[in-house]
Amino acid sequence: MRRITLSIYSLLAICLMGSATVSAAEDAALEKVRAKIDTMFEEISPENVTRSPIEGWYTVHKGAIVAYVSEDGRYLLQGDLVDLDRSLNLSEQVRTNSRRELLASVKNDQVILFSPEEIKYTVTVFTDVDCTYCRKLHSEMDGYLAQGIQIRYLLYPRNGPASRSWSTSEDVWCARDRNSALTSAKLDRDFDSNKCDASAITEHYMLGQSVGLTGTPAIVFDDGTLVSGYLPPAVLASRLQSIQEAAANH
Repeated sequence: MRRITLSIYSLLAICLMGSATVSAAEDAALEKVRAKIDTMFEEISPENVTRSPIEGWYTVHKGAIVAYVSEDGRYLLQGDLVDLDRSLNLSEQVRTNSRRELLASVKNDQVILFSPEEIKYTVTVFTDVDCTYCRKLHSEMDGYLAQGIQIRYLLYPRNGPASRSWSTSEDVWCARDRNSALTSAKLDRDFDSNKCDASAITEHYMLGQSVGLTGTPAIVFDDGTLVSGYLPPAVLASRLQSIQEAAANH
């Protein structure tokens, strides 16, 4: 009986040694790929390269950027990776997680906040002061608040720096009452503003680039889900409720 016990322990030790060897080899391969990507792409850090669901390939991700690189570091593939058995877009899942992490780091004092008395849901909205559907969304603010939806606005002038909407966004940010100033800007009305550090507009704009915006308005849920375009208050509330219920039942 003693011999059998010893043989079991010996077998276990061999298995553990084999597992450690495989793990070490995988770590070495990952570090090799990371080193190559780091030398070729200045904006990609080593931690942006991780293991992928496919053996022999690694995931490269930063914000909305998702790509796959072969184990030997020779081939780079951009496109969506879909798990057909689960009907799941794995690449979009990576983007969603990245958006969630990015926006979770943005505090309420870094946004223009419209809050209901009782908060049921919170969304972050990238808005341009001049875009038609951004204005439509804002004109229905009372409807969103009535649904218990808190709106965290980030200013995203679509035409970039030196545009009229960029200057207006800076004026909104420097106003004593940003909420009122934003409403006036979307109605093409004058409003009082001051001189201030308006670098927040650059930060908002860069954040929009990182999450992969293709237009405005862009609504990002707390779980990182991105909706490009306008949603009426009742429809948005329904979507948020469904996600909340799904998370509770998970």
